[in-house]
Amino acid sequence: MSRQVGLLRAIRGRVEYSRAMADVPLAYFLTFRAYGTWLPGDARGSVRRRSNAFDSPPALPNAALESHARSSLEEEPVRFDAPKRRAIDAAIREVCEVRGWNLLALNVRTNHVHLIVECSALPERAMNDFKIYATRRMVAARILPTGTRPWARHGSTRPLWTDKDVEDAWTYVIHGQGPDL
Repeated sequence: MSRQVGLLRAIRGRVEYSRAMADVPLAYFLTFRAYGTWLPGDARGSVRRRSNAFDSPPALPNAALESHARSSLEEEPVRFDAPKRRAIDAAIREVCEVRGWNLLALNVRTNHVHLIVECSALPERAMNDFKIYATRRMVAARILPTGTRPWARHGSTRPLWTDKDVEDAWTYVIHGQGPDL
């Protein structure tokens, strides 16, 4: 039995407790991007903040919107070179160790991070913790200037309800991102 289910049993005082009864996913598939690297109107599609719903189709490409978004950036877009990727990786692993979360998969790319984690926190909180720790580590290593905003607003927090969901997400994170960096 996972720590999460055991904790929920203790909290709710139920002997027969299941994930289905609690609506607790097995894990979360989190994705968050580097600042300024995927803007509204992007040719790859984008998410509309105000009309974003689970499984809603992406917004269509819009060069004028993308150009406007690019001109509205307060800083230069951020890219993660090898030292930054190593710092982000180490910070995420540290958060998981400190919090007692189980990191199932992690892939830090040049402009985004994918990870799968079993955790007792809300996924938004977990994602925020990962971003905060990673930013601190990059600043402490002097590979990111103090005051730089390395992350785009929010990210994706997809719950994984079944073993197949976890397996499919794991395959995508580990094998679906192109060559190793």
